Amino acid sequence: MFPTLIFDIESIPDIAGIRRLHDLPDRMTDDEVGLWALSQQRIKNGTEFLPHHLQRVCAISCVLREGVDKLAVWSLGELDDDEPTIIQKFFDVIDKRTPQLISWNGGGFDLPVLMQRGLIVGAVASRFLETGANDRAFNFDHYLNRYKERHLDLMDFMAMYQARANAPLDTMAKLAGFPGKLGMDGSQVWPAFQRGELAGIRAYCETDVMNTYLLFLRFQRMRGELDNTQYDAEIKLVRDKLAVQAGAHWKEYLAAWA
Repeated sequence: MFPTLIFDIESIPDIAGIRRLHDLPDRMTDDEVGLWALSQQRIKNGTEFLPHHLQRVCAISCVLREGVDKLAVWSLGELDDDEPTIIQKFFDVIDKRTPQLISWNGGGFDLPVLMQRGLIVGAVASRFLETGANDRAFNFDHYLNRYKERHLDLMDFMAMYQARANAPLDTMAKLAGFPGKLGMDGSQVWPAFQRGELAGIRAYCETDVMNTYLLFLRFQRMRGELDNTQYDAEIKLVRDKLAVQAGAHWKEYLAAWA
């Protein structure tokens, strides 16, 4: 099987960057800086969603499917790895395997964040940014092409590239009979990070990326890339893998997957 990498990121406000851009006084705590930035964004745009370049990456989780029966789900790096290390590890996986990338809203959020933050922290992403200058196979089908499938943003594709038709991952996963989000949602990542709960954030990100993979399998069956027997075999592979995967979140995930 051609390597397929499903990915998802979690992010928090870039406190150091916000301090620098707005020359905020040192007496302000990180929490105060974050609350100030979110309130300013809410006043400006009616939402607390910060611009992509101010979204500091704190976790990247992946599902890798390749070969006959190889399936892995994990979070990149170690708990104490900084943002530059985590981002570089993501681009290194692409450099090593040149996989098809699968995401849910990756074109609208995850990849712009990874590119902008990657530029800020000095990451190298030569394979990801290849558009044909060094490899003719990338002339038209490259990772930045919205309408090709070297990166397939499943949410964008299923909405026929119409933003008004976008559907939330959690909703689609639950409607399809999959567990959906467990433990937290995106709005709770920053408070969890402040409490030092990075392991919980990574666990949440891993279950989210698994939801994306399961929806991708359903999509592959929908368009005839998998027949019913093959689809059932892929689902069994996922269940078998998660049954021996370390982490309480996987026991909870399987229990919620009726």
